[in-house]
Amino acid sequence: MSERQQKVVDTLVALGIDFDIKFHPPLGSIEESLAYWGKFEATHCKNLFFRNHKGNRHYLVIFECMHQMDIHDLEQRLHQGKLTFASEQRMEKYLGLKPGSVSPFGLINDANHEVHLFIDKNLLNAPRLSFHPNDNTGTIIISQEDFIKFLEAMGNSYEFVELYE
Repeated sequence: MSERQQKVVDTLVALGIDFDIKFHPPLGSIEESLAYWGKFEATHCKNLFFRNHKGNRHYLVIFECMHQMDIHDLEQRLHQGKLTFASEQRMEKYLGLKPGSVSPFGLINDANHEVHLFIDKNLLNAPRLSFHPNDNTGTIIISQEDFIKFLEAMGNSYEFVELYE
């Protein structure tokens, strides 16, 4: 288990959150991941990290992995102005993560609560969710209720929004 994964596991255990963790080779895309995720009973999530055009606000957008997100449509739905993908340096600074491992568990590293989450409203209907544990060589499966418990414990702002129809 990597240090990043261990930090996530330790945090979840400290919060009394139940989870399953599965290990697999590094997965760089949804297509690669589906071969492993097919065995897990969970809604698999895609996580995109953005910044606003001024670079003074950062957003993590979470939605079901099979949906494609048009950035212009996303800008209209989120009402945050022009969005661009955050750089690798910003990803490291705000979430302590590397590309390919973006996850809401990166909030563990956001001590100043600078990242706001937009979570697709449809995920409220998913009993279990899966995310990388800050490293793309593993997947954590967590109940939707425990995911909310995790978010509350992290202290970042978040909201459920309709990201697609």
